[in-house]
Amino acid sequence: MSDIVSLDALELSRAIRRRDVSCVEVMRAYLAHIERVNPHVNALVAMRDPEESVRLAGERDRQLRAGEYRGWMHGLPHAVKELAAAEGLPWTEGSPLYADRVAASDDLSVRRIKDAGAIVIGKTNAPEFGLGSQTYNPVWGTTGCAYDPSRTAGGSSGGAASALALRMVPVADGSDYMGSLRNPAAFNNVLGMRPTWGRVPGPGFIAQLSVAGPMARTVPELAALLGVMAGPDPSAPLGAQGEPGVFAALARDLARDRDRGGEGDLGSLVEGEGKGVGGARIAWVGDWKGHLATEPGLLELCRDSFAAFEALGCTVEEALPDFPPDEIWETFLTWRWWAALERYELYEDPAKRARMKPEARWETERGARLSALDITRAAHSRALFHEAVRKLFETYDYVLAPSAQVFPFDKDVHWPAEIDGRPMDTYHRWMETVAPWSLTGLPAIGMPAGFDARGLPMGVQLIGREHADLALLRLAYAYERETGWVSRMPPPLLGEAPTRVG
Repeated sequence: MSDIVSLDALELSRAIRRRDVSCVEVMRAYLAHIERVNPHVNALVAMRDPEESVRLAGERDRQLRAGEYRGWMHGLPHAVKELAAAEGLPWTEGSPLYADRVAASDDLSVRRIKDAGAIVIGKTNAPEFGLGSQTYNPVWGTTGCAYDPSRTAGGSSGGAASALALRMVPVADGSDYMGSLRNPAAFNNVLGMRPTWGRVPGPGFIAQLSVAGPMARTVPELAALLGVMAGPDPSAPLGAQGEPGVFAALARDLARDRDRGGEGDLGSLVEGEGKGVGGARIAWVGDWKGHLATEPGLLELCRDSFAAFEALGCTVEEALPDFPPDEIWETFLTWRWWAALERYELYEDPAKRARMKPEARWETERGARLSALDITRAAHSRALFHEAVRKLFETYDYVLAPSAQVFPFDKDVHWPAEIDGRPMDTYHRWMETVAPWSLTGLPAIGMPAGFDARGLPMGVQLIGREHADLALLRLAYAYERETGWVSRMPPPLLGEAPTRVG
């Protein structure tokens, strides 16, 4: 692995701005690394012609010489999740029905990443239509876990997580409806943040559950990319207000501490909304008192994370929202079936329906059966659950939960039919641990929690109060400084990393 690729995103950004390295040198180093590593995992797809990427890097160098610095992502190679539109690149959503579609324009978050200076070199693989936390599709194939390519990378941001862990991209964007930023982060020992709903704006007048968000190897990079993606926009009438520059400022403060060896006073770094780190109370929901099926050993590994929080002065206690978990699941299903109706025109055509993923057909069929009364009841139930969680936050400052219910499994298996002898009644029941927090719209960060005896990674999701994204990032940084899972446990495919420069 080259010394350029070994740099973290913010270190690389500073090296480019100081002109210690050129954007062309960076691009060539990344493309060479991708050529060596990507065939093992198939994380990056729809790649731009390499010489065109180098040409675009040359343009960034010319801009820098002319004093035109576009932002901290100036000259960084970037790959966009295959569910998002990036002008001039394939936009298939993993479906054979869209195999020949090329995006005519950029989605808002993609445009913001480009405006910050990044060079889009391709796409990160995702499941067909983003359905299921297993990244396979008939257009691009299957993506392997960075720590064991024979196993799944999770999903739907599986390509992003695997590419990020293997340093094929400095940072990555993703999206999350049912844990699509949190589950693959757990499966690849990286970080994925689901921001407060609306923080990264999306179009429309319905608060559906999907949000776009950042993925990174460290919390400072996570905050920096959120600063690029976040902020209100006229195209998003329900988007959260607020100045995204606060995330860039936090990223600078945290990176400064990290670069000094992480020896700064945590109190000055993490205090903000709420109590900061010392004295924070964390509610552990675990498997919801046996409601969730979990693979043996998974809960024990996740509980090992308690020690890091307790070393920071936090307390971790088992506690649950006062709400029936069966009703949470039924409410989630109704919202998801409703969302699936955006594909109804495809389903309506018998020839196209036959080419849709079975799970996509199932979701759409269930959505078509919904009545207005069903949706109204689900909206009411969602509001009641939100209130139950709000009351939990009157006692606790954060919630902690497993990011997944199984370890990375064989990538030839579409989804686990059972967990520890308990059958799964839907293709996504094994992901139920993430569903409650999608319903609430609260910010959540998927963070590494360690490895099992097989060397397979797992993670926990830390959930914060509404709009408390900054406080959540601060506590996540404190946890990262205490544990260091990403730097301590690189994927075996990376081999021996060279001495870092810069």
